[in-house]
Amino acid sequence: MQPVQEDVLTLSQTLDQHLGRDSVQVELIPEKKGLFLKHVEYQVTSQRFKISVYRRYSDFDVFHEVLLQRFAYRVVPSLPPKRMLKGVLTSVSEREFIEGRRRALGRFINLVAKHPFFSEDELVKTFLTFSGSDVQIRLRDAYKKTGDEFMTNRIATQAKDYLPADIQAQFSLSRELIKNIHNSFYKLRERAEKIAERSKGNASDLLLFGRELSTLGSETSSLPSLASSQSTWGRLCQSLKSLSVEFAVLSDKAGQQARREEDDVVERLHFFLDLLQSYRDLCERHEKGVLHEHQRALHKYSVMKRQMMSATVQPKEQTSVVQLESRIVQQENAIQTMELRNYFSLFCLHQETQLIFTYLPITSHILGAFVNSQVQGHREMGEVWNELQPKLGCLFGEQNGLKRAL
Repeated sequence: MQPVQEDVLTLSQTLDQHLGRDSVQVELIPEKKGLFLKHVEYQVTSQRFKISVYRRYSDFDVFHEVLLQRFAYRVVPSLPPKRMLKGVLTSVSEREFIEGRRRALGRFINLVAKHPFFSEDELVKTFLTFSGSDVQIRLRDAYKKTGDEFMTNRIATQAKDYLPADIQAQFSLSRELIKNIHNSFYKLRERAEKIAERSKGNASDLLLFGRELSTLGSETSSLPSLASSQSTWGRLCQSLKSLSVEFAVLSDKAGQQARREEDDVVERLHFFLDLLQSYRDLCERHEKGVLHEHQRALHKYSVMKRQMMSATVQPKEQTSVVQLESRIVQQENAIQTMELRNYFSLFCLHQETQLIFTYLPITSHILGAFVNSQVQGHREMGEVWNELQPKLGCLFGEQNGLKRAL
């Protein structure tokens, strides 16, 4: 195999370069449109193109469809599931579903917009910038004009020459490693989600705790004469009632902590996991798609060859023999094309594997965000607790009573 001078196989961009390629915001516009059906719209804003467009889920769906057709050999992220809703924003569960779908659509479009090959394609530009109502037609037309990546990539038919000799062994090792990384990050996300849920629960409990103190402090009944603390009960009630304000502040701080954990930690884990899952989907497409089609074509070719040999031994009509010869030639051409596609699929798979490895330093981003969220949350909560502590002195009749009681 002749050495190739141009290094088109290697991706040289860093993680920061990938992440900085574009940043896309997806915001919910809860407007109900249509006489009978109620729809959810999203405002999609690209920092790179400096424009906002409005999209429905069906627009994302068509975009995903044509993107997968155009880049069948690349890591195309999946879309969140679509669910038929009886009403929009009418219950907590629907609100949670729509918010979860908004976040997932945001991760999808950001992974696409940050991809080194997708980001330069006309399909992505059309989706992020076209403001007309017929964006789905535009997307389908754009794909029809270009075809899939194999038809437009200048080195597609020479991909075999760029591949290392041990490409299959490299692919197997990388696939197993990425599978293990995916499993570990999946467990990390589960833990992070539980931590965020506990922060939410802490916020709710602190608020309810303060309300119960306020209820207790609002008690107007007088103590019976046998009680030895009649003189202090009134002052105690007044103090308890005022403490509900501090506990409301604590609840708010805990809620902020939960949001930081969700936005800065859990969401980043989701983002990386979406990419890792896309890679695993790509590996399956390579094996079940290109390789399977190639093997099926080879089987069909062998059947035709046996039929041709049989025709030469047993005299048949000349027309039938000519037709069979024509079909064999067509099948040989198809096999040749499939072999070229198989090598191009491996070429793309090798590049996408590099992309996954380039994203691995995002681990430090996630861990840094987790540590920072905990430091900030504990510091802010600690400040409120420290302000609250001196106020408890009145409950014990003196400033240092709390320390003495403890």
